[in-house]
Amino acid sequence: MTYSYETLDIGVDDRGIARLTLDRPEKHNAMSAQMLAELTDVAGQLGADEAVRVVVLTGAGKSFCAGGDLRWMQDQMAADPVTRMKEARKLAEMLQALNTMPKPLIGRVQGNAFGGGIGMLSVCDIAIGVDGAKFGLTETRLGLIPATIGPYVLARMGEGKARRVFMNARLFTADEAHDMDLLAKVVTSEELDAAVEAEVVPYLSCAPRAVADAKALARALGPRIDDDVIDMSIAALAGRWEDSESSEGIGAFFDKRKAAWIA
Repeated sequence: MTYSYETLDIGVDDRGIARLTLDRPEKHNAMSAQMLAELTDVAGQLGADEAVRVVVLTGAGKSFCAGGDLRWMQDQMAADPVTRMKEARKLAEMLQALNTMPKPLIGRVQGNAFGGGIGMLSVCDIAIGVDGAKFGLTETRLGLIPATIGPYVLARMGEGKARRVFMNARLFTADEAHDMDLLAKVVTSEELDAAVEAEVVPYLSCAPRAVADAKALARALGPRIDDDVIDMSIAALAGRWEDSESSEGIGAFFDKRKAAWIA
């Protein structure tokens, strides 16, 4: 099968290892509306491709994923509530498509991850990051909340650990991301590919459909992430967009000034 996308780069080697690369390095791989649509589509395509055994998710350039695209956020400021709900659902559906993809998904985190990038890490079955990377759920600085990514972040980190970083928007190191179970392992940039390869190889000895069924069972036994939970997260985000704090926070960001609540 041939994969062709504008914001993604996909290659499959002769072992069936697909490398899925977020390919907007000039934007730190921030998620645009187009990238959301393409990620949703490719999750279905890779999931159905019998030649694919494992998917490795990474980013081009210095950053893994900076979260939501700035133009996308500007568009949400100007949109009506119905449109905002539709856009929030696109992000939620993309994350669920990756989360339910019946192939192992391994995160190769070669750089920083913020906001929605943390959501991307959280839908990986395992994520390995480099020791110099920074992380953060930075939404509350803008008057928003980590809503549609929230079910996956909580499933990965657990409520207690997530609450250490879920509301305060502070940045944290790769070592702390490891302590909070966001990363399974922290390595140097020189060690990253070997560490990812070590996670890939065991799957090549496993029955592919058994792997898919085992992944589905793990999700079913874990925290519930169904349509009701996803709808709740979408409504929570849409509610924040209607609050005046979001227009103030995002406006301050683009105006390069302090938001009204900053002391």
